[in-house]
Amino acid sequence: MRLKIRRLDDTIPLPSYGTDESAGFDLAAAHDCEVAPGQIVLVRTGLVIEVPTGHFLGIFARSSAPLKRGLMVANGVGVIDPDYSGPSDEVMIQVLNITTSPVRITRGDRLAQGIVLPAPRVTWQEVTAIREATRGGFGATGQ
Repeated sequence: MRLKIRRLDDTIPLPSYGTDESAGFDLAAAHDCEVAPGQIVLVRTGLVIEVPTGHFLGIFARSSAPLKRGLMVANGVGVIDPDYSGPSDEVMIQVLNITTSPVRITRGDRLAQGIVLPAPRVTWQEVTAIREATRGGFGATGQ
């Protein structure tokens, strides 16, 4: 899959995969900043990415970020829609500092990973019943 990408600063490297079998490509900070304990900050990537129709760009935390950096993707998973690709629609990483100390982010720090995933459109068929049996409820399969 080929995606259109625009760098808002020519010195920012294009995203890349850490290994030949990495599921996601790394997204890095385009600027230095500091995240106070418990604070959420939008970190610029300096990139505008056009995602194909029928897909979305998921922004996930790198697995090492919480343990090594004390940072999490604040909204769980960021979702970049296909129509978020105008001239100034910069991809941002929303990070949350889960530590009790400030966390310094330096330009080039890899903070998240991006994965392009299908996003099928659904239509609704309203019914009065779905299944005969109820499975149990939240947490029922762990008992």
